[in-house]
Amino acid sequence: MFPGKINPKKMKQMMKQMGMEMEELEGVEKVVIYTPAGNYVFDEAQVVATTMQGATTYQLTGEARFEEAVPEIPDDDVVLVASQTGATEEAARAALVETRGDIAEAILKLAQQ
Repeated sequence: MFPGKINPKKMKQMMKQMGMEMEELEGVEKVVIYTPAGNYVFDEAQVVATTMQGATTYQLTGEARFEEAVPEIPDDDVVLVASQTGATEEAARAALVETRGDIAEAILKLAQQ
């Protein structure tokens, strides 16, 4: 972006003249981005806050791992699957979690056992 070598002190001064400030957030242990499908978790992330013209943006650097969201299973669904299969409520709930809340698939899964 800039030709040749630029002195970091000079660069910081130029950024300040343009109304731009950058600050690294110290001590960040974890950053989590929540989505309906699951969470992106960044352990030991490096985060830099940049403020320009009154707006702050955050730059995130690090390795992410994806943690799939566990669906909420209504108690009525658990009771229905348990009554249709003769399984315990714990087994019915586990089958529903495994099938991501699909009642028919959970019943078929338990019926095959």
